[in-house]
Amino acid sequence: MKKPNWRKVSQSQKWKRLWHNFKVSLLLTLGAILGAWAYVVFQLPGNLVAGGLSGISIIVNHFTGWPVGLLYWVMNTPLLILGYYNLGRWRFVARTLFTATVFSVATDLFVVYLPIWMPQFPLTDDLLLSSIYAGIVGGISAGMVYRAGSTFGGTGIIGRVIQQRTGLPLSQAFFFADGVIILAAAVVFGWEIALYGFLVLFLQGLASDYTLEGASSTRTATIVTDFPDKMAAALMERLHRGVSYWEITGGYTKRRRYMVMCTMYRPQVNTVKRVVAEVDSAAFLTIGVSHRAMGEGFAALKKGEIGD
Repeated sequence: MKKPNWRKVSQSQKWKRLWHNFKVSLLLTLGAILGAWAYVVFQLPGNLVAGGLSGISIIVNHFTGWPVGLLYWVMNTPLLILGYYNLGRWRFVARTLFTATVFSVATDLFVVYLPIWMPQFPLTDDLLLSSIYAGIVGGISAGMVYRAGSTFGGTGIIGRVIQQRTGLPLSQAFFFADGVIILAAAVVFGWEIALYGFLVLFLQGLASDYTLEGASSTRTATIVTDFPDKMAAALMERLHRGVSYWEITGGYTKRRRYMVMCTMYRPQVNTVKRVVAEVDSAAFLTIGVSHRAMGEGFAALKKGEIGD
């Protein structure tokens, strides 16, 4: 019997781990640089405070003139301790410190050099346009960082803790974590800036959720019917999808029926409706939104997502 080559196996695993760490570091770096660019180009020129330590840095910079990137990095220290105990110990701290450092350095470099490099700086004096693009581009960069298993630090740590403990979407968690900072900006810069800041915050939450979870391309249908075998056979024949069903009892009628469940792509929803109507017009059908479907017939399940 041939003995396994443990050295070869361990070497292969070593290269896989190195490749994984490279992809994580690359995603964190690109996300942090993109976030710094959006921050300097769209938020700083108009003092658009959208919460977070980046917002506090704008307020403090207004009174002191201290570099916003350096302020951001220094204020992250106590929140990293919170993240250490709630979001992954040393691995989380290392990734967040790396992201915050890249963001801080890139921010201060962009503040100095972007007015020189760009033919027009800022890109626009319209606060509404700046708010929209600050929210979209900043949200995409945040989603990239979250996918890599990190945050920008700051109140992003608080937002992730709230999300994990309550199950709230990131957009709502950000509102709770950053609302007070935007209200403080209203006192310093006026209510119009604060209103734009809330718009930035809202768009950042939507864009980060979309980047983190992806477009919703799948739907899940649940059907209550008296003809489970016939319904399952018709769905499998027309959709080429797997179907599951089990016996249920109505809470009000106490009547025993069957629930059939099937996951499909969005364009197949109308086919499901037609099949259900043909097989059992008295059935009860609900179709829910699924963010992702993984497994046989859909995206492959991969061991170790990039943010692990």
